[in-house]
Amino acid sequence: MREYEELEDHESPSISFDFRGYLFKVLNLWKFVLICIGTALLIAYFINVRKQNVYKLDSLISVENDQNPFFTANTSISFNWGGTSGKVGKVMTALKTRTHNELVIDSLQYYIQYLKEGKYRKIDIYKKVPFEFIIDKSKFQVLNYPIGIRFLNAQEFEVFTTFEGNSAVAQKYGDKSKSSVDMPNGSFSKRFRNGDIINLPFLNGEIRVKPSRQIAPGVEYFIQFSNYDGVVNKYKNSIIVNTLGASSGSVLKLQLAGFNKDKIVDYLNATSAILRESELRRKNLYATNTIKFIDSSLAAVNNNLKDVTNEMNKFRSQNKVFDVSSEITQISQELRQFELEERAETSKLNYLDNLEVYLNTKTDYSNIAAPTSVGIEESNILRSVSKIVELAAERQNLEYTTKESSGLFKDLDRRISSEKNVLLETIDATKRSINGVIKALNSKIAALEAKLSELPEDEQQFLKIQRELDISQEAYDVYLAKRSEAAIVKAANISDITVIDEAKDIGGGLIGPNKSLNYMMGLMMGFFIPMLLIFVVFLLDNTIHGSDEIMRLSKIPILGLVGKYRYKNNLVAYEKPKSAVAESFRAIRSSLQFIFKNQNKGDKAHTMMVTSSVSGEGKTFTSINTATVYALSGKKTILVGLDLRKPKIFDDFDITNEQGVVNYLIGDNTLDNIITHTHIENLDIITSGPIPPNPSELLMSDRLSAMIATLKETYDVVILDTPPLGLVTDALELTQYVDATIFMVRLDYTKKGMLQLVNAKHRSGELKNVNYILNFYRHKNNSNYGYGYGYGYGYGYGYGVYGNSYHEKDDNSIIKKIKQFLKRI
Repeated sequence: MREYEELEDHESPSISFDFRGYLFKVLNLWKFVLICIGTALLIAYFINVRKQNVYKLDSLISVENDQNPFFTANTSISFNWGGTSGKVGKVMTALKTRTHNELVIDSLQYYIQYLKEGKYRKIDIYKKVPFEFIIDKSKFQVLNYPIGIRFLNAQEFEVFTTFEGNSAVAQKYGDKSKSSVDMPNGSFSKRFRNGDIINLPFLNGEIRVKPSRQIAPGVEYFIQFSNYDGVVNKYKNSIIVNTLGASSGSVLKLQLAGFNKDKIVDYLNATSAILRESELRRKNLYATNTIKFIDSSLAAVNNNLKDVTNEMNKFRSQNKVFDVSSEITQISQELRQFELEERAETSKLNYLDNLEVYLNTKTDYSNIAAPTSVGIEESNILRSVSKIVELAAERQNLEYTTKESSGLFKDLDRRISSEKNVLLETIDATKRSINGVIKALNSKIAALEAKLSELPEDEQQFLKIQRELDISQEAYDVYLAKRSEAAIVKAANISDITVIDEAKDIGGGLIGPNKSLNYMMGLMMGFFIPMLLIFVVFLLDNTIHGSDEIMRLSKIPILGLVGKYRYKNNLVAYEKPKSAVAESFRAIRSSLQFIFKNQNKGDKAHTMMVTSSVSGEGKTFTSINTATVYALSGKKTILVGLDLRKPKIFDDFDITNEQGVVNYLIGDNTLDNIITHTHIENLDIITSGPIPPNPSELLMSDRLSAMIATLKETYDVVILDTPPLGLVTDALELTQYVDATIFMVRLDYTKKGMLQLVNAKHRSGELKNVNYILNFYRHKNNSNYGYGYGYGYGYGYGYGVYGNSYHEKDDNSIIKKIKQFLKRI
């Protein structure tokens, strides 16, 4: 065989990923991948059957700018929000506020859960429970403990539960306060009759059986109380509010998801109803303030009317009735009209004075009454007051959702302040105008009173009381009319919120769990996780698994392949000559002949050494069996044990290691005395002998060179069993004596880095005529799925793999296959 040249640079390991090797690794572990997929699908199945169904329902509401049918310029007491577009945003914000959701939770009492034991968990039976718990909000209820209710008969029930510890957190739903309460540690049960008031440390209220429901004795139900704030936050964050579309910007779609469809329906409908009431109450704010103002004024006028009436009755009982002339009557009527006008203007002036003081001293401007309630028709004042009240209400609404430091408050305060300054200037100008009117009226009143002063004092007194009575009655009638007008406007107001489509359970609405997606995710996880694990193992794996890897990492040829074979000793070729392993060594023997012929040094004997990277790769096994097949072929063969540090070959031949190479090298014995004839014809061995303190120095001695020269003269084949090359350098000292070097590579054991060591030694000339033998080779029926990719024994020299009909069958029991599979995993 030709001398191999120095290896080129591409013999070094490639940094590119071996996708083909990875694919074959996956195919070889297809059972592991299949098990992972099956396990993942099984997990997905249990997740699907244990998860609760999730439903989503919706309702539609519209936000319109509905004007009061009685709204006129003279009855400007309805609260106007200023357009639909801004109103939609405010309604969407209101629906997500904590205040609004607290009202809904309080109305539905969703902090109480009615439960029943299900297959995998306690399930919510809202509206399906045959009783109702009337909670005592003034007392504490324990949180997050399921309290059992078991009906013993139609009249009696039992409260039972089990507590861990002597205390628990409880909440009083009246003021939402929480506290720690003492609990009965361990199991608890107590009987009650229907209608009894339950007064326990952890439960306070009354169980009231629904008349339309039948009680099944022995059935267990559970009541569980939840933290009020937590329930409110849950629904506040869960409700989804969106506009229906660009063409229907004033229509809102309310959506809510949950496990119980009845709860979803009730919550959506309750939130719409409470929103509708809140918006109507807010819309009536202006009218309500006006009615309060008119009621206070009406009460004062009524008291004055009573006083004047009593005064007139008293005067008439004490004096005779006067017959006033028509001229005097006319003057008195004119005077009454002027006084009535003067009082109306004075009322306007008082309203403006009070309004001015209110604007300068208050910060909440939402309680201003309508100026029209006192007859002020100044458009600028009407507009400014309406705008200020609107902005004040908007600021109140913003307080529920926005921090006080937000820039939105600053913007609103700036707009309120600007509008207030304009209003104060308008009030000042209007007051000057009213004062001028009052001064003119007082002049006219004084002139008419001068004419009446000529009458007798009794008649003057009578006319004065009569005018006061008429004025009070007319003022009373005016305020009463305005009060009726305001009440009509308030009663005629309609909410800007209209429910278009109520939430209703009509079937469907199921949105989860997505069972198909879970199975798909399980399938993907079951596939990709083992693929990733195999990838990581493959990436981090530094061992050699097949002949293709050797071909990729090194140009040194493969001399032969030796399969794995379990036997009691290393004498397989001798004791099992028909086995596949024995045949593989005969193939190796044939391949060696090509190497020796190419050497053609004229020596009588052919010498070879067998080495490896580390211990355990089959170096001794190969040495013994190679020597055996040579001996069985008629060649006089000797096997020399030169692994002085860890001698092995003597055990298989039932001989001792007392005398060997070491004894000869130190001059303690002759060569003839250390040679042992074995029971195998033509095969002799020399054991290594006792372990010396200086094995490397002994192998470098001239006596070893002389010993090998003598053996070459006596034998046809000399085989040296040397130490591992990767551990010590002893083997390199022996290469000068051999014609061929066999380097053992054990698949799934030898590290790839060791081949680089061999490559380096080969390039430097320290190793010559080196060849690999692959030990523990596994040949697959389908060559595309194995590590060897179809290479047979005697690879590179025309020797194929022998069929089973030529060999004794190896042990392929089921147990062995399982162990091999688990080992590969």
